[in-house]
Amino acid sequence: KIVSNNQGLLNLIGPGTEIKGNLICEGDIRIDGKVEGTVTVGQRLVVGETGIINGNVQAAYATIAGSVVGNIQSTQTTLLHSKSSVRGDIHTSQIIIESGARFNGKCIMDNQVSAETIEA
Repeated sequence: KIVSNNQGLLNLIGPGTEIKGNLICEGDIRIDGKVEGTVTVGQRLVVGETGIINGNVQAAYATIAGSVVGNIQSTQTTLLHSKSSVRGDIHTSQIIIESGARFNGKCIMDNQVSAETIEA
């Protein structure tokens, strides 16, 4: 379990880095490596084109350009870029899906998204 409380600073999981376990970040984080476990972000999560998450995601804002296998819960906006791949359910207030993005799951849009994790 890794915990970061650097609000206002960008945390980075670079290419070639692999984390097995839950990741908790109160600020922003960009993942260009691989995470196997639950990712909980207090602000903005960015999964770069080389980024892979195998586990559930919880964030205020989620921007996905890489791969997520698991459920995504975003209290604000979820953005799926054209090269993204998401296999799991999305619960968000607002969703933007670019042409070419792959999304296999169901989407629940609600202005009252809670901080509770979506069950698999």
